[in-house]
Amino acid sequence: MTDPLLPELLRLAQEAARRAGELLRDGRPADLAVAATKSSPIDVVTEMDIAAEKLITDVISDQRPDDGFLGEEGASSEGSSGIRWVIDPLDGTVNYLYGLPTWSVSIAAERDGERIVGVVAAPMRGETYHAVRGGGAWATGAWEGERRLAVRPAPPLDQALVSTGFNYVAEVKAHQAEVARQLIPLLRDIRRGGSAAVDLCDVAAGRLDGYYERGLNAWDVAAGDLIAREAGAQTGGRPGERPSRDLTVAGTPGVFEPLQRLLEDFGAWHD
Repeated sequence: MTDPLLPELLRLAQEAARRAGELLRDGRPADLAVAATKSSPIDVVTEMDIAAEKLITDVISDQRPDDGFLGEEGASSEGSSGIRWVIDPLDGTVNYLYGLPTWSVSIAAERDGERIVGVVAAPMRGETYHAVRGGGAWATGAWEGERRLAVRPAPPLDQALVSTGFNYVAEVKAHQAEVARQLIPLLRDIRRGGSAAVDLCDVAAGRLDGYYERGLNAWDVAAGDLIAREAGAQTGGRPGERPSRDLTVAGTPGVFEPLQRLLEDFGAWHD
């Protein structure tokens, strides 16, 4: 890392993600309840989402008070330093609510609109993934030390394992199910993990060949997109576009483009 700011931002993101992950893992109340809803009555926020976001913003603000924030649970400020933190304090809230293990803390740092640091902590896996722009993607876990991440060699599309997610608005979900119905016979299989950040890191780690989803926000993908790309994945949205709420696609080279073309043909981005 030749830019002296990058190690500072990475260290801070790792500290905030670790502490938020510990809060969520160890502080989950037995009677955890829904605190609010978002896009629909089944798109939920718990008290722990809110508490984790406050912890993250407090940790970062304590050391970098001039930075800005964009957080899923309402943290929003412009800042004056040129650095903005994009935070999903609990990606996979429904999994967390039900006691399923696939959830994560996602923290990314942007400088002048460009993502430069990403950290995703998956506490129930005991794994944390991180990347700095131009420095590769790495993970810590049950193994010793840091492991450099790399995507899998590209299989033929009909042998690709692809993950996706579904919206919480019924009409959108119905359309996504139709797209999946058309896609499944053309792939090895489809998975639905429940955390976009984890899915993107699984592409980076070679556990998936591809991933796509409609309706994601910046905080869902900011860190995971950088980690996937630094591990050798290609990412985008509709052909020629960046990831957006219309569509996010990630895949190993050789899987990304045919998957993206099929999703365009099937109208995966349509209302």
